[in-house]
Amino acid sequence: MPKLLTAPAPPTPALAATAAAHLAPHLLAHAPKSDKEGAFPTEEFNWLREAGLLAAPLPVALGGSGLNESAHTYELLSTLRHIGRGNLAVGRVYEGHANALQLIGRFGRPGQVRRWAADAAAGHLFGVWNTEAHDGVKLLPLPNGGYRLLGSKTFGSGAGHLTRPLLTAALPNGGWQMLVLPADTLVPDYDARFWRPLGMRASASFRVDFTGLEVAPEQLLGQPGDYYQQPWFSGGAIRFAAVQLGGAEAIFDETRRFLRALGRTDDPYQRQRLGQLSILVASGQHWLRAAADLAARPGPDAETVVAHANLVRSAIEDICLRLMPLAERCVGARGLLRPEPFERLHRDLTHYLRQPAPDAALADAGRYALEHPRPAHRLWPE
Repeated sequence: MPKLLTAPAPPTPALAATAAAHLAPHLLAHAPKSDKEGAFPTEEFNWLREAGLLAAPLPVALGGSGLNESAHTYELLSTLRHIGRGNLAVGRVYEGHANALQLIGRFGRPGQVRRWAADAAAGHLFGVWNTEAHDGVKLLPLPNGGYRLLGSKTFGSGAGHLTRPLLTAALPNGGWQMLVLPADTLVPDYDARFWRPLGMRASASFRVDFTGLEVAPEQLLGQPGDYYQQPWFSGGAIRFAAVQLGGAEAIFDETRRFLRALGRTDDPYQRQRLGQLSILVASGQHWLRAAADLAARPGPDAETVVAHANLVRSAIEDICLRLMPLAERCVGARGLLRPEPFERLHRDLTHYLRQPAPDAALADAGRYALEHPRPAHRLWPE
């Protein structure tokens, strides 16, 4: 266990980012141990738990640090970026944890928010499972007022390790309902055979079958359709973009370390490539700062938030896709041999970049630009 800079109590938002930065090199060094299909970074999440990072997204009044508040978006994105810099699989699961707590805080009734906040403060791991399998998940009403679940999800990251997954299900009237499952007592069926990925092996993103489980009405979160409310649904893309940029930063750092170890720092072509890599990484960092600045502004309209988030995710995807081949050229074939970390980092980042609907996201940003007459210097937040 690395020595932590923070106490077990949730740190302030700034100290949460500092704690994540401190953990990043330890996460990176430990990543090969869980880089197996069906594995999960259990020890790493114990580190996050002991650093107070599982409770950090909660409001201060409920035992957290307020990391999910709009005013602290930059600290949240920095925390996600640093965790992704250490291990993208850990970053993926932690991003889902923060997302679930944000949805609970936004749509939960006061009693629900207090109950699930207490669970997070006690160390429970949350997440969001929304991607449907071929049979989809349905909620069937029961005479006693409860509901029986039927069907499956895919890409259930953290399967078997999340104790409070937030999932979506179809009601008989077609409504799309959120619920929080106590998966430590109502255990679904996990199918690890689904998860045969290129990268992100340790995220344990299995197929999950909920058929036959029965939930009480108090497990339902919000109203039907709340999950897709904007700007939060699409605007949340800035969180996974932050994790992705952390993966790009890890590749940058490892490329520089590798070249220094070989004594190649005087090579003019390597210097040129490092200059190009520096532009890409710095550009991504500026995009995250811009996203945080917009979130902290009073009352930005939902359409602008969504369009700008689509720009952020598109720009960071492009940054990562341009950075990886440059790094490969820097380190050559030797650098891509294990135990060097490049092979795993490239696999993980390549896989994680494949987020849903990238073309639609960029097209929506273009639609926004076409439909608004403001000049370029005022089109996006200044």
